Amino acid sequence: SSETFWTTTGMFPQEFIIGFPKCVKISKVAIQCYLVRTLRIERSVSKDPIGFEECIEKDLQHTEGQLQMEEFPLPDFQATYLRFIIKSAFDHFVSVHRVMAEGT
Repeated sequence: SSETFWTTTGMFPQEFIIGFPKCVKISKVAIQCYLVRTLRIERSVSKDPIGFEECIEKDLQHTEGQLQMEEFPLPDFQATYLRFIIKSAFDHFVSVHRVMAEGT
């Protein structure tokens, strides 16, 4: 539900990790967030959330009063864990409303 969300504590960088039950193939990641300026996505293929490598880093567009919706195509991409790092923001606090990963 986009009515619920995770919010930052006000200092940057902030990060969260999403884990899958096993290593999966991901074709696309999408995120709905608010006031995020710079986002980096990293992956790990380890059994534990360690050994992350950078996949994508992007500056997002500021959309006043609306959620930011970004899609990241990831061809031939495998991961057990995804780490999302919010490096900077357009305000002191940001929110993440939804993260979606498509694949097999």
